[in-house]
Order: sequence, then C-alpha cells, then structure tokens
Amino acid sequence: MASSPSLAVAVVVLLLLALFAAAAADDASCHHDLQLVKIKSWIDGKKDVDYNGMTARFSSYLPEDADQASKTPALFSDPIDCCSSSTSKLSGSVALCVRGTCDFTTKATFAQSAGATATLMINNADELFEMECSNYTRINISIPVVEITKSTGDTLNKLLTSKSKVEILLYAPTRPVVDYSVAFLWLMAVGTVICASLWSDITAPDQTDERYNELSPKVFPLSEAGKDDSEDLVNIDTKGAIVFVITASTFLVLLFFFMSSWFIWVLIILFCIGGIEGMHNCIVSLALRKRPKCGQKTQNLPMFGEVSIFSLVVLLFCVIFAVVWVATRHESFSWFGQDTLGIGLMITVLQLARLPNIKVATVLLCCAFVYDIFWVFISPVIFQKSVMITVARGDKAGGEAIPMLLRFPRLSDPWGGYDMIGFGDILFPGLLVSFARRFDKANKKGVASGYFLWLVIGYGFGLFFTYLGLYMMNGHGQPALLYLVPCTLGVTVVLGCKRGELKYLWSYDADSSSSS
Repeated sequence: MASSPSLAVAVVVLLLLALFAAAAADDASCHHDLQLVKIKSWIDGKKDVDYNGMTARFSSYLPEDADQASKTPALFSDPIDCCSSSTSKLSGSVALCVRGTCDFTTKATFAQSAGATATLMINNADELFEMECSNYTRINISIPVVEITKSTGDTLNKLLTSKSKVEILLYAPTRPVVDYSVAFLWLMAVGTVICASLWSDITAPDQTDERYNELSPKVFPLSEAGKDDSEDLVNIDTKGAIVFVITASTFLVLLFFFMSSWFIWVLIILFCIGGIEGMHNCIVSLALRKRPKCGQKTQNLPMFGEVSIFSLVVLLFCVIFAVVWVATRHESFSWFGQDTLGIGLMITVLQLARLPNIKVATVLLCCAFVYDIFWVFISPVIFQKSVMITVARGDKAGGEAIPMLLRFPRLSDPWGGYDMIGFGDILFPGLLVSFARRFDKANKKGVASGYFLWLVIGYGFGLFFTYLGLYMMNGHGQPALLYLVPCTLGVTVVLGCKRGELKYLWSYDADSSSSS
C-alpha cells in the first residue's frame, strides 16, 4: 500500500475485524428443537413484569398467543431439583426447579407425576443455554418444560417467600419469516455505497474554501476538481491486498483466543475516533457545499494554528455524539448512534482507500471471499466453533460485541433483536463500486454504458441473496461475501468481457489515463 495518514491506516486495520456475516448473532444449534417462551407474571392479582425463557420441544407445545393460555400459580418443588418425587402439592400449578443433578426429562417426569401443569427450570447463570435436546429421546411428557435465567428465578423466589400469590402465564409467539427491518438495513448498506462513490460529485463542486478542514486536512480526494493529493490516499496493490486479508485472519484468531472486555474497549475507542473523523468530515463538507462562507471565520489554536470556528464546533458536536453513544450503547436506541458513526466512517474510508484496477480488486475480493467462507463455515472443524460468529457475538468478552456493524431493530418481531451487516460486507464491495464510478467518469461513460449502475444493482442483489440464504438456513450466520463478491466482481468481469474492455480494466492506470 502507498503512504497514507496514520489515522487512515488505523481505520482500515480496525475494519479488518469487521469481515463477519450479517446477523451472525442469530446462529444457534439445535434450532428446530428449541423455542423461545414469554412469561407473564401477576403478584397478588396485579400485573407484574414479563420474563423470557426457552423450551425444548421434547415437551408439549405452548400456545402462540397469550389469549390461548391461562394464569397458573407458581410453586417451588420439594426437593428443589425435581430429581425425585415431590413432597409438596403441585397439582394445578407451575413447578419451579433448579437446573442440575439430573436431566430435564427426569425433572419433567417427576413434576408431571406431582400434578404440575408446567415446569420452570432455573438456570445457574443469567444466560439461557440449550437444553441439549438432541441427547434426549422424545418421551411422553405432556407438560411444557421451560428454562429461565438465575435472575428471573431469584426474583420469583423472593416473591414466593414473601407469601405473595404469584401467577404466571406461558406462551411462545413465533417470529415472522421475514422482518421488514431487513429492507431498512438493505437501504442503509446500498445507500452508503452509493453516497461514498458519488461523494466527490456531491461535495466538491461547491467547495471554495479549504480552511474549514484544518483539524483533519484534505480527507476527501480532489482529483475531480483538478487538485490531486495522492499522499492522502491509500492505494491498494496486489501485495497489500494479500497482506490485508492475512492480517485480518491473524487478528481474528487472536481475538478468538484472547478476547476480553478491555480489548473490546480498545476497539470501541478506535471506532469512536474513526466515527468522529468520518462524521465531522461529512457534516462539514455538506454544510460548506451549501454555505461556503461558514468556514471563513477562523481562530488560532496553540497546537493546530488557524482553524475554522465552524469546523471546531462540528468537531465538538461529533465528540459529544460519540461519548453519548458509548454511555448508552446497551440501550434499545443505541443502534441509531452506532449506525450514524459507522456510515460516516465508511464514507471516509472509501474516500481514503482506492483500488487502481480490476487486477487488484480481483485479488482483494477473492481473498476476502475465501476468508469469509473459511472463518464462518470451515473454522468449526478446526476450532470446534465458528471463529467469525464467536468473535462477532463477543462470547468471550462478557457479551460486549465489536461495534463495526450496522444494525436495525426488528420492529415486527415479538422477541425484538436486530438485523445486522458487518462493515466489511459494505467496504470491500464498496471499493470496487467506487472504482467503477471513477472509471466511468474518467472515460466519460454514460449511465447504461458504464459499470457503476450495474455494480450497484449487483450489490443490491447480493445483499438480497445474503438475507435469502440467512432465512433458508434458519438464522444460521452466513458469510455475506459469498454472495456479494460474485454479484459485484462477477458483474464487472462479465460486462468487461462482453464489451471487450476487460484487458483495459485489468491493467487500468488512472494517472496515465488522465494524463493522456
């Protein structure tokens, strides 16, 4: 790779870690035998909070609608582990048992023989684990068997020991086959690629004052405006492309074995730095396109010299925005801040990093193609787990996930959650789409006769196939580049062959082309 600003290199290295599939967190084994359960509760006849649980389908099925279920008193079994005949009267009630000592079918059999209408198994952790349903023979258990977390069990225990009358209702609403939030995520990904490719056209024509950018100088390429500063660009070559993917694999393995919460915090800080830089440049560029005079008022600062007051105010706003996102990153609305920072970051990276021709694009995307497939599908054979999915979910970091992804809440899903797409699934195809736009502009190609429009369409179809594969595989994580690379690089090669331009695209040199 050519020389580039240190921040650009840091951002690009950071995004190496983002090559994981969309919605990887949905992966779950034993999918057909497990069912999520909602638990409504009442205390002395008054509605209380709702809980979540999980059931294995070796037991009886629960109704999908709460109106089809009835309230039932909750009682603790005696013995508490439900591994022998209960001495307490459980007739017409839900039996609460603790996990362990014996298997689930044994617990359910004793609870059923005591007259219980359902069995709630209290886990010893605050996460729901699989009931290892594949290890059990389907026997005749006519009551539901539901697992709840330790915190839920402790809450119910306090209520029961306080002599309060606790009633619960169990039902298992199903998830929709397709949640329309996927459409919004699709629009965000495609829109980011289009905006990044057209950014110089959107911002450069009306930029007449460069002083606003003193704090982050000349991030956007100005070659189209007659000012080319190649020192601000990361020009990827074939060797750099191979090293790029090898480095990503190395970091991924290190994360898999040594991931911890402090390391995730390092990544969060780096993400915020890159997001602030990207968001700042996007806001300032768009604002000065409409109001060029905003950047004319300046102020001398000790370390930076003369800087634009407008740029300084925007920078302060971006810093506050990032800090608020970090503080509220576990809240339900935090997806908006993460997506805003992420989109600004990706637009900036796609201005800094450039593919010179299809030869380099082929090496980079083919390496990324193999990388994605190997670490999602093949790595479980070697490491017993999918390395990509484990790192993406933050399983070894207390559930603290890597932030390099766009996410959108599942609005029609009764269980909530998010649909997600990794930055790598936008950036790597986006590099090729951005190259196509520059190639079309330099060679004065029209919309239909060029490559940019067809690659955008190909990228959109690639994302569609990614989510189609996700649903057909019952939510198991998919390597998105498996679909995106053929739909972008493949389209380029096919069009190039058909138009007799493949050789020109393969060895294209923007500098020599522009000079001639």
